[in-house]
Amino acid sequence: MTLRIASILPLPRIFDDRGNLSFIEAQRHIPFKIARVYWIYDVPGGEKRGGHAFRNGEEFLIALSGSFDVEVENGQEVKRYPLNRSYMGLYIPALHWRTLDNFSTNSLCLVLASTPYEEADYLYEATEWKLLAASNEVSPIPANEKMNAPIAPVVSIIPDMKKRPTVDDCLLMELPKVKDRAGNLTSVHSDMEIPFEINRVFYIYDVPGGEDRGAHAHRECHQFIIAASGAFEVELRDGVNTRKVLLNRPYNGLYVPPGIWAQEQGFSSGTVCLVFASHDYEESDYIRDFSAYKAYIHENR
Repeated sequence: MTLRIASILPLPRIFDDRGNLSFIEAQRHIPFKIARVYWIYDVPGGEKRGGHAFRNGEEFLIALSGSFDVEVENGQEVKRYPLNRSYMGLYIPALHWRTLDNFSTNSLCLVLASTPYEEADYLYEATEWKLLAASNEVSPIPANEKMNAPIAPVVSIIPDMKKRPTVDDCLLMELPKVKDRAGNLTSVHSDMEIPFEINRVFYIYDVPGGEDRGAHAHRECHQFIIAASGAFEVELRDGVNTRKVLLNRPYNGLYVPPGIWAQEQGFSSGTVCLVFASHDYEESDYIRDFSAYKAYIHENR
C-alpha cells in the first residue's frame, strides 16, 4: 500500500445494535506502521489546531465524534477535507502542511502517526517547508537535532507469560495530558507508555446508553482500553477472581494481557471506547464462550 498524496480512506464498519465498530490495521488500512497514537478532546467549538508539516512523519486522522475540517497544502495546491464520519479517515504524507479547524463543540480527533514524537521532525516555518516541499524529498532530521520522546519508557509491565495472568495483572494507567485551551491532547507510543507494539486500533461508537460489549478473552493479543469519551466499566475475570474497573477519563487506560476474560458494561450514551491491540484481527485468537474459556484456563495452569 503506497500513497504519496493526501487521501480520504474508508475503514471497515461493523454494525451492531449495541454500538458500531471500526478498526485500522497497520500497513493494511493505512500505509505505515503505528509508532504513536494521540487524541485531541475537550475542544471548544470553532477552534483551530495544527498549522505545521512533518519532515518524515505520516499521519492518519479520524473524527471519532463531532466534526472538523483539515486544510492540506502540498506546495502546489490547497484542499479542504471535512471529517465527520467515524468510518472515514484522512491520510497525510510527509511534507504536507496541514491545519485543523472548524471543530464542532467537544469533537474527538484521533491521529495515528508513523513516527514517535520528535520536535525536530516538525516544520513550523512556512518558508522552510515550502523549500523542502518544492524538492519533493523527505528531509532527514540532522543527528544533532534529534530529540527523545517527552515521556521516558515505562518499566515493562507485561506479566510473566510462563504463568497464567490474573486480574491483578490488569493495570489502570494514567497517561500524559497536554493541556491546551484549544483542546487537550493525550498520546501513546508503541512500547513506551504501553508495553507492546500497536498493530491494530479499533473503536466502538454510536453506543446506546446502558449497553454491554465484549465478553471474550484472547490467547495472544494484549489490549489497552480507553474511554475516549463517556464512561463504562470493564469486568475482568481470570477463572478464579473477578474485578471491575471504571473508565471515565480520556487520559486513563486499562492494560489487559492475554488470557483474561473482559467485558465492557454500562456504557453512558455517546461513549467512544478506544482500544489498542498488539495483534491484527484473527478469529482463532478469540475465546468467546465462557465455558470454553474455563477449559482453556484449566489446560494452561
